[in-house]
Amino acid sequence: MRPTPTELLGAVALDFAFGDPRWLPHPIRAFGRLVTALETLYRATGAPLRLAGALFWITAVCIATAFVAATMLLLPRPWIAIYWIFSLLALRDLDLEAARVIRELRRNDLPAARVMLARIVGRDTAALDEREILRATIETLAENLSDAVIAPLFYLALGGPVAMAAYKAVNTLDSMAGYKNDRYREFGWASARLDDVANWIPARLTAALVWICALALRYDVRRSIAVTLRDARLQPSPNSGYPEAAVAGAIGVQLGGLNFYQGVASKKPSIGDAARPLDLAAYSRTRRLLYASSLVMIALVAGVLARYDASRQPAEARAEEVVR
Repeated sequence: MRPTPTELLGAVALDFAFGDPRWLPHPIRAFGRLVTALETLYRATGAPLRLAGALFWITAVCIATAFVAATMLLLPRPWIAIYWIFSLLALRDLDLEAARVIRELRRNDLPAARVMLARIVGRDTAALDEREILRATIETLAENLSDAVIAPLFYLALGGPVAMAAYKAVNTLDSMAGYKNDRYREFGWASARLDDVANWIPARLTAALVWICALALRYDVRRSIAVTLRDARLQPSPNSGYPEAAVAGAIGVQLGGLNFYQGVASKKPSIGDAARPLDLAAYSRTRRLLYASSLVMIALVAGVLARYDASRQPAEARAEEVVR
């Protein structure tokens, strides 16, 4: 059920034009409501929390995948394929959410910038100064370049919208249940670990794409590679350090450091070197990397889909000959 290159490009055009319009019901929001109901159900079973959490994960991913597969079989192409790719790709929305934070910074309205930032990060934002707001914005752009763009497109190339939906379900489960706090340490163990598995290749692919685009944009590609090899593995997450380190090295800033989550301090190792200040220019350079890396990935996936489409047509023609 892989899409054609035309379906991919049509969906990308819609994403660029509209992002994630609030008036349009979004499947990820519906999936979030399903996840909340399933968590209540599986916690009520009284099963050991790791077992309940694993069954919760399996049920949620299977429901999401089966629903998308059913729509792909029952509803007309190319429209349903375009709809799912458009809905599950979040490039433009990621850019717009970060831009709202930067707009308030340009107005020197720190309270409003903190409110906008809280919509896209999990850390406490109420006391952040301009530099820390910029650091958080750049970090979330770098990490979500992988989670919201490169990884969904990677799975789209492997298995079409169904595989793309399965990945988005896995990633959403991690964002809702993959925490290391008292509530989710055991119940969310499967959600966190399986998201690590799903993102292992895409995170490293994202870093490689950033290197390529850093070279094309005449950023510091040598530093980007060096920082990725030096700092990415030092992060608590086995994956998020790769896109963050590649971006930090390319634009010459230092990321990482002390964050607070619901009042609890969490200090992460530093990423990159402070060759340049964390300022609005650093954000602009990050934004260029976001779009350049995404466009390269879109072109690569379109090429993969074109080759698959070309190889499928002779096979279909031979099947028709056998029927005749």
